[in-house]
Amino acid sequence: MIMNNDERIIDINTTSNKAFEEEELVSEIRFSTKKTDDKKKFNLMVYDMLSIVMTSFIIIALVFVFAFRLVGVVGSSMTNTLQENDWLITMQKDSYERGDIVVITQPNYFNEPLIKRVIATGGETVDIDFARGIVYVNGEPIDEPYKKEQFIIPKLDDIEFPYTVPEGMLFCMGDNRNGSTDSRSKLIGPLDERYVLGKAVIRVLPFNDFDIYDYE
Repeated sequence: MIMNNDERIIDINTTSNKAFEEEELVSEIRFSTKKTDDKKKFNLMVYDMLSIVMTSFIIIALVFVFAFRLVGVVGSSMTNTLQENDWLITMQKDSYERGDIVVITQPNYFNEPLIKRVIATGGETVDIDFARGIVYVNGEPIDEPYKKEQFIIPKLDDIEFPYTVPEGMLFCMGDNRNGSTDSRSKLIGPLDERYVLGKAVIRVLPFNDFDIYDYE
């Protein structure tokens, strides 16, 4: 009887050990499965983040290609408003108005893009009192707090004034009136709106002066 009991005890222990081993195996399988699931979740998270970053980058690139541009200022024709080596963001518009600072790519005497200020648009008439430095549009003097000089030196290549701007064209001048070749000159003349790259909206460099339309 004792042997039988011992044999039964041995059988129970063996069964218990097998059950424990099976339970450990199941636990290992579950742990392994959990690690695999966690790795998949991590990979999915990384993929989602990369997708968001790439999509954002593409959207920003498209916006800058078709709507916004980063341009650098070369020369002194727009001082004191803009300085050489300033960097600006320009924005495309359906139309432009007096006071806008614009970048124009129209072929010209200098074979380079121009950055000037819109003084008059198609159909408006421009006249200039050179001695007093006053610009008239449609017979009315315009307020120009941005201009550098209080007088304007006439040049031999100036067009005749008063001058009526053709439709679809812009009459533009630099704020540094005596240091700018612009629509006053026969070398440049009126500028076709179709060649306007965009309106300068903000200065990004240098960092201490973003607003290019604050003349105080």
